[in-house]
Amino acid sequence: LPGQRGGDRALPLFLEPAAMTILFAGLAAVLVVSSLMVILHKNPVTSALFLVLAFCSLAGIYLTLQAEFIGMVQVIVYAGAIMVLFLFVIMYLNLGRDVETGIQIAVRRGLGWIVGAVLLAEGAVMFGRRWGLGPVTPGPSRPPVGNTQALGQILYSRYLFPFEVTSMVLLVAMVGAIVITRGQERARRESMGTRAGARGPGGRPPRTHAEEAVAEPGLAPAAAGEPEEQASVAGSARP
Repeated sequence: LPGQRGGDRALPLFLEPAAMTILFAGLAAVLVVSSLMVILHKNPVTSALFLVLAFCSLAGIYLTLQAEFIGMVQVIVYAGAIMVLFLFVIMYLNLGRDVETGIQIAVRRGLGWIVGAVLLAEGAVMFGRRWGLGPVTPGPSRPPVGNTQALGQILYSRYLFPFEVTSMVLLVAMVGAIVITRGQERARRESMGTRAGARGPGGRPPRTHAEEAVAEPGLAPAAAGEPEEQASVAGSARP
């Protein structure tokens, strides 16, 4: 499929084959290193950012294979939508609350200053140029570039059954996650209702005699004098 344009001929290469091979090897190395950092790093936020780098390098590999549609979808869907959702959940749950050392803070600040300086220089160069507003002559018409049509034809004809099976598996996984979550919520509500039923009136557990004596001091003497009253009643009842 890569290298096809409407299924007839390959896309023109903008780089030499040797340079394309070097670029492919570099992107593959970045993909392997970033994937290892996703697993080995302790901070989940940093792991998610390394996963974004892995997705972008994979998209670059697709571009070197002349599968530009899959590469753009990789960036838009995975690096753009799914990873933003992952980062939102991680930051919402405050999972990246580990304590950073002074060296990590200094390195982060240094990288921030370097990136800011590069962006500032790029903006200065861009706005410092003279932009001509003369008449624009249209260039020669070019044939449409891309393999989206070939991808759609082969996906919905030869690989239609695997595509539908994959869709059903994803749907079953989503429904199963919803069912498991609702079951856990129902069990939690039932356990809370059981604990509330074991409590006394007003939602509080029944108090002991000592707690009642402390809470209501007026009842303490009467409670303390109950054995004496019972003894006097028993003595008066004797012949």
